[in-house]
Amino acid sequence: MLKIAWAENYVHPLPEGHRFPMEKYALIHDQLVYEGTVSDDNFFTPIPAKEHYITEVHQPSYWEKLKNLNLTKQEERRTGFPLSAGLVEREVTIVGGTVQTAIYAIKYGVSLNIAGGTHHAYSDRGEGFCLLNDIAVAAGYLLKKGLAHRILICDLDVHQGNGTAEIFAGSDNVFTFSMHGEGNYPHKKESSDLDVGLPDKTTDEGYLHVLTDHLTEILENFKPDFIFYQSGVDVLSTDKLGRLSLTKDGCKDRDAFVLETCYKYGLPVSITMGGGYSPRIADITEAHCNTFRLAKQIFF
Repeated sequence: MLKIAWAENYVHPLPEGHRFPMEKYALIHDQLVYEGTVSDDNFFTPIPAKEHYITEVHQPSYWEKLKNLNLTKQEERRTGFPLSAGLVEREVTIVGGTVQTAIYAIKYGVSLNIAGGTHHAYSDRGEGFCLLNDIAVAAGYLLKKGLAHRILICDLDVHQGNGTAEIFAGSDNVFTFSMHGEGNYPHKKESSDLDVGLPDKTTDEGYLHVLTDHLTEILENFKPDFIFYQSGVDVLSTDKLGRLSLTKDGCKDRDAFVLETCYKYGLPVSITMGGGYSPRIADITEAHCNTFRLAKQIFF
């Protein structure tokens, strides 16, 4: 059964005019149910992540500051969010959702979190709309529990997964692969195990050619037994923070290739949504919904 993490607090209220489109999470849920791709039975309400899971990858001193709302103004500005207890609760719920999707992926082959993909969160700080690194926490959980031994993090958000790269620098058990816009945020990039920086205006054909070559090579050489897929749709040409030029069909083809490859290799995959900042919320929602449609079509 396709299992999807979803919670009402994913749609956290932000000040009017804030550029992060949190309403997309509710719209994805509603669209998938409306069109009949999934039913209410496919959704589960995440259990918030336990503190000791979080502090396996985040420094305890940072977690204490965050949960007690003691970030400095500079640290708060770096996250892009006004800090509140509700926001921290939301982040912990998202992390719990990704941990649980990883467990469901092992059981069913694939599972998705309607939110997540918070790859700019470092071990000791938050950045770029990310307070806690949900994929890193979930990867740490799988390793500690012996549920996976060689994990690939395939990050195809338009922005480099800098926090994830920092957290797993030097790890033999986690391979970080980030394919992103070279000229985009973050301007100071970290070193993933493999970084592929793409030039501005990269189109569907060029993008898919590069992805096909690199992902296949990683699977053959690293031989992971689990994959986390960060499927940001800010690669779209319409994205106001993106700078690449993929169409919605190109973004869908990207997802199809990744998921078909996971299925072909028999690799369980946990999927998080990542970024998406097109001016029309319908463009963001449709691109994200394609990921869910493909997961159901390919794995079930």
